[in-house]
Amino acid sequence: MSVSHLSEARLSNDPYYEQRVDLACAFRWTARLNMHEAAANHFSLAVSDDGKKFLVNPNSRHFSRIKASDLLLLDADDPETMNRPDAPDPTAWDIHGAMHRNLPHARCLMHVHSKYATVLATLQEATLPPIDQNTARFFNRIAVDDGFDGMGLGEEGERLTTTLGDRKILVMGNHGVMIASDTVAEAFDSLYYFERACETAITAYMTGKELRILSDEVAEKTARQWEDYPGSAENHLRELKAILDEEGSDYRQ
Repeated sequence: MSVSHLSEARLSNDPYYEQRVDLACAFRWTARLNMHEAAANHFSLAVSDDGKKFLVNPNSRHFSRIKASDLLLLDADDPETMNRPDAPDPTAWDIHGAMHRNLPHARCLMHVHSKYATVLATLQEATLPPIDQNTARFFNRIAVDDGFDGMGLGEEGERLTTTLGDRKILVMGNHGVMIASDTVAEAFDSLYYFERACETAITAYMTGKELRILSDEVAEKTARQWEDYPGSAENHLRELKAILDEEGSDYRQ
């Protein structure tokens, strides 16, 4: 058996192996879509019933290199986390630790500074007009944080937790975006479509032409249709893993 197969076999005994694989796939595809930023940004996934034990990417590892075995297992209630030899990025611990500690429903968190979502976050009116089915997907479903005061250290995680509340999309004003969802598949699917929606909106703004905005009724209907569409997120992630597998990627290791 090859070294890579040996390492994968050992990892497969991990009770969170499949969650690790899903998250590693999401990292790889986020990099491929150029939605990451250098060796920064963070994804996390709760693995305990109370949401406080979670997987997160290691400090300063490029998304395109992350493997299932690289992911750190942290406890949001552990005050010694930043004293570990493999301590996570301080901003990841501050923000994701607080969210997993306070929001058990937010199982998977994905934070990026992707181009178009970040442009939206710089606008005074940082909401998406419902002008197509992708933008309508997020109609009345976005929370906006207006309290940016630096690099996400100190009390930012607690503030963002309160601002997000029970919503699943947080536009982090002057910063980026945070997606909160139940699974890796749902979170990545939302992240992908939110960036596409932001690209459509920003491009439409750039034309200087009047927007063809959907009525509230049609926008809400469309958003609910997205929520009720069967298996779309799971199918999306399944196909992304299949592509990586066909390419011989080592993300499962």
